[in-house]
Amino acid sequence: MKRKRFSIATVFASFFGALMVAGAFAYYNYKFSQYKFFDFGTHTFYTYRDIFTPEAEKYTVLVYSSNMQKSKDISRKLVKKNPILAIDLYQKRFKGEDSIIPITSGMNTLLQLIQRFNIYEIPCAFEIKRVRGTRYKQNSRIEVIE
Repeated sequence: MKRKRFSIATVFASFFGALMVAGAFAYYNYKFSQYKFFDFGTHTFYTYRDIFTPEAEKYTVLVYSSNMQKSKDISRKLVKKNPILAIDLYQKRFKGEDSIIPITSGMNTLLQLIQRFNIYEIPCAFEIKRVRGTRYKQNSRIEVIE
């Protein structure tokens, strides 16, 4: 029986396949690590009595559940100069105090926010900065608060 010779095409096919896998992995990591944008003009959030309209240039966003923790206790652990947007996943409405602005929204909007910023644990916080109008860009990595 005659044996076939090792083909150059086989070597190139293997190399090309490995290159495709490495490229896909690198692209996925790049896209996942990019900072995200969020537009308060297309998503509605509510304060205690009104619809929230952002006014500051920078905010620290605190995502938590009032069923598990109190925003005041968590905000003490944050050393931030910016006003704090405390987004309650339990959807209770509280009056704001100090530099804390408690906001909430419908479940669909909260899920979009969680998916957009890749939030896996709460409570967590990150900074956002105004880009234009009501559009804000993530300006720091997401910090899980212990």
